[in-house]
Amino acid sequence: MTYAIPPLTVLEGLMSARYMQPLRILVQFSFLGFMIWLGLSFYRFAHIISTGVTESIPVRPDGIEGFLPISGLVGTVHWVKSGEINSIHPAAVIIFVTVILISLLMRRFFCSWICPVATISESAWKGGFRLMRRNMRLPAWLDFIFRGIKYLLLILFVYSIAIAMSPDDLSRFIQSDYHKIADVRLLNFFLHISPLVTGIMLVLVALSVVMRNPFCRFLCPYGALLGIVATLSPLRVTRNTERCVSCGVCSNVCPTYIDVMNKTTVASPECIACWRCISHCRFNEALSMRAVRRFAVPGYIFAVLVVLLFWGGTMVGKLSGHWHSSISLQEYVSLLGK
Repeated sequence: MTYAIPPLTVLEGLMSARYMQPLRILVQFSFLGFMIWLGLSFYRFAHIISTGVTESIPVRPDGIEGFLPISGLVGTVHWVKSGEINSIHPAAVIIFVTVILISLLMRRFFCSWICPVATISESAWKGGFRLMRRNMRLPAWLDFIFRGIKYLLLILFVYSIAIAMSPDDLSRFIQSDYHKIADVRLLNFFLHISPLVTGIMLVLVALSVVMRNPFCRFLCPYGALLGIVATLSPLRVTRNTERCVSCGVCSNVCPTYIDVMNKTTVASPECIACWRCISHCRFNEALSMRAVRRFAVPGYIFAVLVVLLFWGGTMVGKLSGHWHSSISLQEYVSLLGK
């Protein structure tokens, strides 16, 4: 059987997405390296102030608040209800809002381009695939049930924070001693991890070797929120039915098991904008990322936008004065001494 395939134009050839996976992995690990640096810098800061010293200590890296998504959600809801961005962990709010707004444009980009947990998980299942030549997949009905867990967790968080808490409740929590040193508490949680949590993490790591992104797929409420927001994005993976030969490669390589081959456009909240389906489409580029189904977005433009928009959001926070925490070194020392 032969197929009448429309030839690629010169412009479409220049926009080939086959280089996208090396580019995305470069961006992923660049962000991972930056976040490791943030973590080590904050560890040094917290370790020194825990001794009671307030002189000649390193500057607290405000970007560490990106690891406080619950603080970001609380602060964002408080901002909506009160009209003010809190000064305790303002960077958490800026990063949270930045990721939400960019997801409105570029789908769940955070999950496949920036998130350190997803980067490690993806590396694990790729390593497992190289060893076993396959990744385990749950039956469709069981996968559907497990995927619902992250949405239930999201509902719990949104109800508890956005609905159940009044503006005064939110203010009291934000100003509480507990919240003020939430960053240090998170650090200590991992430095002094309990046997139970260690066991859970080891199970998740083991599952990540044999399954594709189990934590992200089943348990992450942040990813669930971004997925819901991303359904409003004008960007979608789009299939050219005239070029497509229904080989099934796109569906097989999708880390979230979307049946790309049988869709005209991918609107699923599970799509993480990783470009794997597009990159692996080896037959006449039948897949592309398109805005409002019409305008093709080159891969390198998408990658540049990921970096610039994320960085730009943090710059807006800094320039507007909503980035540095108002907690003084003396207050940190006092709170840690309690």
